[in-house]
Amino acid sequence: MVSAITNGVKVSVLTHFQAEYSNPFQGNFVFSYHIKIHNGSDFTVKLLRRHWYIHDANGLVREVEGEGVVGQQPTLEPGQSYEYTSGCNLNTSLGKMAGTYQMERIFDGKLFNVVIPDFTMIAPFRMN
Repeated sequence: MVSAITNGVKVSVLTHFQAEYSNPFQGNFVFSYHIKIHNGSDFTVKLLRRHWYIHDANGLVREVEGEGVVGQQPTLEPGQSYEYTSGCNLNTSLGKMAGTYQMERIFDGKLFNVVIPDFTMIAPFRMN
């Protein structure tokens, strides 16, 4: 698991190779990632947007951005956490993702970006 803290908001990521949905012979590798966002700040915050960079081992970079995460824009009081699981498919057995969440501090409407740390997606057979 990798983690990063920005302005008191901690993002932790755990990945898993989805062998049952992957087809290595056709260059299709599916990964899931579980994210926990914990508000360790003194302010209530709302997640507004996500911005991802997805890299595969061939050097292909995809950029994804949009509102919320998995159809939600969670509001977190101080001390609260929000967790979700999503997925990504790659053309290679190795890749990485990173990005930011745009958050709003409810108290004064201030917008700020929270770092989503770089995390690696690797098929288990690549680890030998």
